[in-house]
Amino acid sequence: MKSEIITMAHGSGGMDSAALMQDVFSKHFGNDILDQLEDSAVIDTGAQHLAVSTDSFVVTPLFFPGGDIGRLAVCGTVNDLAMSGARPLYLSLGMIIEAGFPLAELQQIVASIAAAAAETNAKIVTGDTKVVPKGLADGIYINTAGVGVFDEGQAIPQGRLAAGDKIIISGEIAQHGMAVMAAREKLDFQPQLTSDAAPLYTLAAELLCAAPHTRLLRDPTRGGVATVLNEWAEVFGCSIVLNEDVVPVAPPIKAACELFGLDPLYVANEGKFLAAVPATEADEALAALKEHELGRKAAIIGEVREAKSGLAKVYVETAFGGSRIIDMLSGEQLPRIC
Repeated sequence: MKSEIITMAHGSGGMDSAALMQDVFSKHFGNDILDQLEDSAVIDTGAQHLAVSTDSFVVTPLFFPGGDIGRLAVCGTVNDLAMSGARPLYLSLGMIIEAGFPLAELQQIVASIAAAAAETNAKIVTGDTKVVPKGLADGIYINTAGVGVFDEGQAIPQGRLAAGDKIIISGEIAQHGMAVMAAREKLDFQPQLTSDAAPLYTLAAELLCAAPHTRLLRDPTRGGVATVLNEWAEVFGCSIVLNEDVVPVAPPIKAACELFGLDPLYVANEGKFLAAVPATEADEALAALKEHELGRKAAIIGEVREAKSGLAKVYVETAFGGSRIIDMLSGEQLPRIC
């Protein structure tokens, strides 16, 4: 830990978040399941495998084009389960509500939660509500936890990388982060920037069916695509090389990122996933994604290679024939994004 106090950067999903996990939480809670550092834990009960995940949501503003804090809370948790190959089954719901919060807005958020849960066929089976004095919260905070099951015959990501594996993104990146940023700053982009918040289980299941030897799946939320790929490169001691020309970014999102001076590779997503698949299954995986409504803009964006000069890094090859290193996110970029 570089700081003696918690800063906003510790919630960025980048280097400071990783240090917080390693130096505080893993130090005290470390065990063979938690030490996998995945977004959901896969637990062997003896009778079956279960996936378990939890997440908290503090986004501001609470409502934004394409969703709200309620939809985000459901999608974020069921997607963490889906990235392990599990089918979301049950959710818990915890709310911390500030006194004075409009009842009409609470009704809207709860209705949004119910609708998003219905999209995934997941049931909200338990919950808790706390109210705190005005000024001690920012409207409403939500925590969700989820339990998922592995259907018979369902492929499970293998949890490793090998040189030659292809990196696939399931669609256009950076939509959620820029939609929230535009809403926060009350910027009127035309066309309107819209969050991609969506449940991904059915899309992930299609990919795992087409590419049963899929190595890894991860939804690139805080810290974006760059952070996930840097984590993979570090853990597996490899290089990951991206082709800048084929990374899908919608023109309005690209323009918004340029306006704010942001790299789309670091901006949060809530309805996309990254997959590492063997080269022999990459074409089938991509075709399966493109058949799904949420995967129309999927693309193979790079590949895994042996580490250059022993350095486990992420590189982007540019249209001009050069390359640049994409480092792990340092400091805070877009706070309160989820």
